[in-house]
Parts: sequence; structure tokens; C-alpha cells
Amino acid sequence: MAGKTASSASSVIKAATGSGVPVPGADIDTDRIIPARYMKAVTFEGLGQYAFHDVRFDQEGNKKDHPFNDPRYKGASILIVGSNFGCGSSREHAPQALMRWGIKAIIGESFAEIFAGNCSALGIPAVKVSAQEAEMLMHLVQERPDTQIRIDLEKKLVSAGGYEIPLDMPEAGRKVLVDGTWDSTAVLLANKEAIERTAARIPYLKGFRG
Repeated sequence: MAGKTASSASSVIKAATGSGVPVPGADIDTDRIIPARYMKAVTFEGLGQYAFHDVRFDQEGNKKDHPFNDPRYKGASILIVGSNFGCGSSREHAPQALMRWGIKAIIGESFAEIFAGNCSALGIPAVKVSAQEAEMLMHLVQERPDTQIRIDLEKKLVSAGGYEIPLDMPEAGRKVLVDGTWDSTAVLLANKEAIERTAARIPYLKGFRG
């Protein structure tokens, strides 16, 4: 189908900037990010309050020692993680919960492939750095929680505290963010006329009104 590349100023994501929140540890799976019992909602609205729920609260609802409960990281929008983050089931509720908690981007040593893809589909850059650099960033924000972190997807750099760190992510995921084509709804709307022309050529769709 012929059509134009769909993007808008609001969907183009060339960079993400904010303070960071460190969640150390390897193999943090999607069930830890959002327990399955909180996935029964009809929409994704409200999932943010359940992000990391079972490691943030005990059975009586009392807060545990977890970075998402730490007031020093209030308002943080960049999550810093270890290796194989987002492994386990492919539930898109995991990045949805993180996004609705306030996370706009994730920096880590490595990610489960499906989780990283789900992040890109929501406009959340999930970028990789070396193990040493991920650990350095965690220590940096632990010591100085107000440190501003910038993820530049065009220059492929993470900047924080005077450091510049090369980042890596699948080129397909980076491209849809920078081009603004990660938003599939925006792509469809931008190609409305082309879709209608194609539909008009399909015999069983002629005269159809949805």
C-alpha cells in the first residue's frame, strides 16, 4: 500500500531526559515488574500503582525497602537496571505499568527481546550499556539522586554527571522512535486516504461503512 511515513511532533522521540531510579539485580522478570493478579483490568489505566508491587509491599501493605518507595527518587523518569531485564512472559502490562508509574526510558545491561520490543511500541527507549557503565550509573544516582540523565538516540549517547556513555539498541527500535512511527495508531491515521483507496479496490469492502 502506497502511503506517506507517518509521524508527528508529539510522536518523534529523539531523546529522553530526567532523573534516574536504580533497580539493581539480574533476571528481573515481568511477573516481578507487574504481578499477574493485577492484569485483570479492562484497560491499562492505574497499572502504575502496581509496578514492582510484591517487592515494594509486604502482605499487610507496609512499604518495603525498594527504590520505587524511596522519596529520593520521586519524579524519576529514567529506570536503570541490570541484565536480562523483562525476561519471563511477554506481557505488555510490564512496560505499561512502568510507563504509568512515570518511566519514560530504561537503561540496562541487557533486555529480554520481547520486553524491549514492547517498550518501543509504547515510545519507551530501552537502551543498553556495558555492565560496568550500568553499575556506574546506578552508583551515580544513588549518591546524587538529582543527577540529570540524557539519552540521545540520534548521537547514541547517554550523558550523566559529566560522563558520556555510548548506548546500543536494535536499529529497528531506534529508528521507529526517532522517526515517530512507533505509534501504530498515528501511522494508520496519517495514511487514512491510502487505506480508503485500497479498501475501494476490494470488492467485498465496496460500500462498507464501519
